Amino acid sequence: MFDFSFLVKTFLLLWKAVPTTLIITLVSLAVGSLFGFIIALSRIHKVKVLSQLGAVYVSFIRGTPIVLQILVIYSIVPSLLNVIFKNAGSSINIFDMNPIVYAFIVFSLNMAGILSEVFRSALLTINKGQLEAGFTSGLTNAQTYRRIIIPQALVAAVPNLCNATVGLIKNTSLAFMMTVKDVTAVAKIEASYGYNYLESYLDILVIYVIICSLVQFGFKKWEKKISVFKKGDENVKSN
Repeated sequence: MFDFSFLVKTFLLLWKAVPTTLIITLVSLAVGSLFGFIIALSRIHKVKVLSQLGAVYVSFIRGTPIVLQILVIYSIVPSLLNVIFKNAGSSINIFDMNPIVYAFIVFSLNMAGILSEVFRSALLTINKGQLEAGFTSGLTNAQTYRRIIIPQALVAAVPNLCNATVGLIKNTSLAFMMTVKDVTAVAKIEASYGYNYLESYLDILVIYVIICSLVQFGFKKWEKKISVFKKGDENVKSN
């Protein structure tokens, strides 16, 4: 029988686990964006070795389900770190590490592969002449990217970046597989006492809908704010 009181009680309880979901999302986005941008640049400029490794890495990330990546990394990383620490003579017990660290690793690596394609496609939309114009103006390569290329590329990247972020938020529901007490894990624990899984799953659904809707709203506001760079680019092309 459907238990409405349990639904309400659990819904309020699950909000206490939302910060864990958001922390995993923010850390994974930050780390994934950094490495994803490096991979994108190496492939665009065809950097020896790095571009080939980047292509293989992206193919692996895009060609394997996130569940498999979690199982592989969560099985390999702890054992590998344990061997490294033991050989170094350290007394640190790697198995006592907070499981959220493994969630950071898994989702950051996953986002690096996904965002590299987002950034690469966005950077390729920018006319190469603008890079040359930056050099002509006396700007360094880094300054040209920071002041000219990246602001314009962001306009093209925002829609796909929004989709990737929403996808990441939904994927973090699998963090419970690494014993992380996120929204899904807490809901499962609460439901197990009285087998109120239907109510718990409904709570999870509503919470993720709310979070993802707010994120999409934020990205729309951001896209509108930076659209000035797109207008400026169009004016340059028309001239």
